[in-house]
Amino acid sequence: MSLLREIQNAVFKDEPSLAPVFLKLRLLAARLGSQPLADWVLYESGGYPEHVPVPDYRVIQTAYKATFSGPLGSRLADVPIPPQLVEVLAGETWTKRRVRESVAAVDELFAACSEEGAITIDASALIPVLRKIVTPGVQCVSVIGILPRPALANLRHSVRSRVLELTIQLEQAVPEAASIAMEGGASSLPEAPGTEILRIVEQTIYGDVIAVNARGDASVNITVGHDDLPSLVEFLTKNGIAEEDAKELADLMKSEQPVSDREPLGRKAAAWLADNLKKAVNGTWQVGVTVATELIKEGALKYYHLK
Repeated sequence: MSLLREIQNAVFKDEPSLAPVFLKLRLLAARLGSQPLADWVLYESGGYPEHVPVPDYRVIQTAYKATFSGPLGSRLADVPIPPQLVEVLAGETWTKRRVRESVAAVDELFAACSEEGAITIDASALIPVLRKIVTPGVQCVSVIGILPRPALANLRHSVRSRVLELTIQLEQAVPEAASIAMEGGASSLPEAPGTEILRIVEQTIYGDVIAVNARGDASVNITVGHDDLPSLVEFLTKNGIAEEDAKELADLMKSEQPVSDREPLGRKAAAWLADNLKKAVNGTWQVGVTVATELIKEGALKYYHLK
């Protein structure tokens, strides 16, 4: 049986762990000579280092609850904190958690959740931030973050589905790959399929199309290319940003580089966004504040080729 078929069969087994699948994927990456695939297997198996951006499916919306103490021994426990407030006060990295743990660790987290449960994480670093907004005499004494069980389930499913889709695409587009066997030696693939293998690996794992449901109706799928200003403008306008504003923002992005992989906007573009979000509130843009922020950052990630 070919290595591709071995992997496909392993994906469909009712085993909680993907560890055996990734051992075979590691061998497939070596036989194909695909460094991007080898890197993905390494990160999924061992965890993503801080300097490596995680794929979209590993970003989980995180909720927070806080406990407050007040005068005369009064106490309010498990008070939900709006994600928008946390993001304004502490930044997006708090509301959209990058899950860097290995797939094995994610499996353990998922198993630790009850049927309707969640994983709680320490968020004590938010205590000083929340103390700034409460009334005098009230103290924030604890904060916890919450990762819902369905989000962890979706992450696990996303990894499994990418493995399956990758093998299917390779089987169809590169027939030579289907002949690679477990006991075989180094791959004898001709040089030509190398580019095709790279395209399949990158598109299947990371994707090159952004799908954002900006207005609550059907998703708008538009490819944003690296340094491709027209595609960026089209993406923004099709998702509800006024064309004049989309062009203005795109020009700013062209003139500068992002602050970091985690903060994909440059300083001028970030300031522009803060000044113009009121247009999402007053109806000038056909999209809400949260979605507008998300789609602009998604567009920036693709434009600067950060994902």
